[in-house]
Amino acid sequence: MSEENPQESKEKLLIINADDLGMCHSVNIAIFRLLEEKVISSATCMTPCPWIKEVGEFCKSHPDADIGVHLTFTSEWKNYKWRPVTKNKSVESLVDRYGYFPETVEEFEKNAKPEEVEEEIRNQVLLALKLGINPTHLDNHMGSLYGFSGRTFIPIVFKICEEMNLPFRLPRMLPPEMLPKMSQDLIDLHMSLVEMAKEKGIPIIDYLITYPYDLPNCPDYLSFKNMIISLLKKLKPGISEIVIHPSIESEEIKAINPTWEKRVWEYLIFRDEEVRRVIKEEKIKIISWRDLKREV
Repeated sequence: MSEENPQESKEKLLIINADDLGMCHSVNIAIFRLLEEKVISSATCMTPCPWIKEVGEFCKSHPDADIGVHLTFTSEWKNYKWRPVTKNKSVESLVDRYGYFPETVEEFEKNAKPEEVEEEIRNQVLLALKLGINPTHLDNHMGSLYGFSGRTFIPIVFKICEEMNLPFRLPRMLPPEMLPKMSQDLIDLHMSLVEMAKEKGIPIIDYLITYPYDLPNCPDYLSFKNMIISLLKKLKPGISEIVIHPSIESEEIKAINPTWEKRVWEYLIFRDEEVRRVIKEEKIKIISWRDLKREV
């Protein structure tokens, strides 16, 4: 996608969002602390996961916390699984032979029926509300709804965003390094979704700041920190979001995630004085998803 003027602000605005809230207790502890310390500005919760009720309790005592719903249709870990929250209707197209969400986006896209996707999205958001979580935005776990493998479900998401006045994680600009890896069909799909969001008045971001999940070139915390600092120094004017997946170190997270060290680094990174100093020196203004919601 060609460069164009970002949204109205000429400032460098940054949302620091922690994904996977509710996934497990170790993740919850990390994200709760980061929210309380105000070193991140928002988080998104996975309502099908075992520790989601703890998130509801946190929200009741922290009503100003900026927490969205991380729409979940995949269950990627080998021995740690979750299922749809829908109980009143059949959602058989969304599960594997054991009744869990599939491990991969490709499997989900291949089998999912749109009407069952919509039912499950609505029920995931409804469960958040029942638990005391007042969503500030929506985004999507593992990108299962975007259509990276050929089928997009984002128009369904946008219908719910319209109804609930919720922003959605979709960058207006594709990172230049991604373009060579994308087919023209995928680029065209992305541009059409951006235009659809504009037509429907759904707030989105300008840039999504990403880095490799397995971090092959970051063997330790220092190299990881230098990579994050480099990304912050390259931030452009407009609204950017950087997504982290923090956890405290524990036997629980080690049993779930073979690359657990990276999650611990992500817990530490925005508490790091050097990183916080760079944010200040670069005149980066930290905002939340609530700041993007339309006044109604």
